[in-house]
Amino acid sequence: MIAILSDIFRDRELNGGAKAAWTAFIVLLPWLGALSYIFARGNSMNERTRQAGLDQQARVRALIQDAAGGGTSVSDELRELAELRDGGVITPTEYEQAKVKVLT
Repeated sequence: MIAILSDIFRDRELNGGAKAAWTAFIVLLPWLGALSYIFARGNSMNERTRQAGLDQQARVRALIQDAAGGGTSVSDELRELAELRDGGVITPTEYEQAKVKVLT
C-alpha cells in the first residue's frame, strides 16, 4: 500500500484530482483500490520504479567518480557516502568499497 501511495505522488502524468481520487480509493477500500491501481497503472508503476533505481545508481557512480577524481573534500565525500548508506541507496559493502576509494 505504501509503495502504491508513493507511486501515486511520484507520477508526473497524474494531475492533482486524479492523485486525490486514487489516494481516497486506496485508503477507503485498500484491497480493491490496490488491485485496481496495479491493474490500471502497474506497467507505468514498474517503469517509474526502474527509473528511480537507475537514478540512484547514477548518483552513486557520480559520487564514486567524484571521489576518485577529487574536487570535494574527503570529509564531504565520506559524509555523502554515509548518507547514501543510511538511506538504503547503497549497501554497507558498497559503502566500504567506496570509502576505500575516497581514502586512497
